[in-house]
This record gives sequence, C-alpha cells and structure tokens, in this order.
Amino acid sequence: MTTIGTLYGIGVGPGDSELITVKGFKRLQQAPVVAFPAGLRGNLGIAEQIIQPWLQPHQIQLSLDFPYVQDAAVLTQAWNTAAQEVWKHLSQGNDVAFCSEGDVSFYSTFTYLAQAVQQIDLSAKIEIVPGVCSPMAAAAAVGIPLTIQSQRLTILPALYTVADLETALNTSDVVVLMKVSSVYAQVWSILEQHDLLSHSYVIERATWSNQVCYADLSDRPNLSLSYFSLMIIQIPGSR
Repeated sequence: MTTIGTLYGIGVGPGDSELITVKGFKRLQQAPVVAFPAGLRGNLGIAEQIIQPWLQPHQIQLSLDFPYVQDAAVLTQAWNTAAQEVWKHLSQGNDVAFCSEGDVSFYSTFTYLAQAVQQIDLSAKIEIVPGVCSPMAAAAAVGIPLTIQSQRLTILPALYTVADLETALNTSDVVVLMKVSSVYAQVWSILEQHDLLSHSYVIERATWSNQVCYADLSDRPNLSLSYFSLMIIQIPGSR
C-alpha cells in the first residue's frame, strides 16, 4: 500500500528570497513537487518569483490557478481543481510543498487548498510552516516597531468599509490596511479628519528590490500606488 505524501504549506515571505525560514527552505528543497499560485497573463506569480533561487532541476513545478474573483462558486471549483492536481502527487507517495507569499495562515489561498485536499481524503497529512508576513516586513522597512507594550493592533484586509476603518481608528493603537491602493484617496481623507496623516506610512512592495516607502502623508493626497501596497497608521496617545 502506497503511503500518502505530506502537503506542506510554506510561507516564503513578502518578496525578498532570503526571508524564507530555515525550516521552510529545508522543506522546499526536500519536496519532489513544488506548487504555487499561477501568475497573471503568463507572468510568474509572486511566490514563484520568490522561490526561484531555491528550486532544483529535478523538482516538479506545479502552477495552480486561483482566480482573483469574489464568486464563491468559481473559487470553490478552482480550489477543488487545484486539490485534485495536488492529490495526484500525494496519492503516489510524493510530498508537495505549496509555497505562498507571506505566511500561509495570513489571508492565504493555502487554507482553502488544504481543506479541499482533506475533503478528498481525511487522512491526508498537512504541515504548516509559518513565514514572514507583509505587516512585519513593512514595519521593518520604515524602521518602526509594529506594536509595543500593550498596544492593540487591527489589520483590515483589502475589502473594508469606511465604517470598518472608523471603528479601527477608534478602538486600536495601530492599524494596518492591506492592499490600500484602490481606496487610498478615501482613506487619506479620513486620516486628515482624524489628524493622523503625519503618523501614517505607506509601503509598496515591502522587501522587493523596487520597494518604496512614504512617511508622513500630509502632502500626499494623490499617491498612485501598486497593488502590493499597505498602510501602517499609528494612533498617538490612544492608550
């Protein structure tokens, strides 16, 4: 009877290839099959770019399609299709290392992939290897602590409302806004009302070779930002 392989979820960090953990590096290089989300329009995906220096010629590379949509049915079908592709290798006794940018438990597709694989076979073995996620990398990029002492941190994903942001600003000491580019102008206006622009930072492509950081947004109401941009807001004297 063939032993089922292990599915490893490896967080490979926000962009710099050297930010993968030692454990993640070992699991990646030991796996006969390496999977990652496919890039858009024929380009390499982010995780695939990050791990390029560490891939070995004998490893099978498995590019999995995960559409950037909100339709639950479309997403479920994509996760199930990806799980079947992964299962082909696991069922033959081969380990599969699925690599995700950042951390695999932080807004990652890996969560859904792992669930779909276990729906195929509950005995499927899953191992998670944590990684450096973008808020930590962004704080390091601008040289600030993300939190200190008893400060409370709120992280809002890409899809949030004005009410969500207002609540976060009123109940937190530090707020991180993920993928802020599409709502930057609206957020800037709210921060102006709260007198927080001088306490806010925007980091584009944290740890990438083309990283850009902005501190004190007071005179930056119209920044044109890339998709991979986040904002850190420090609320002074809130606690």
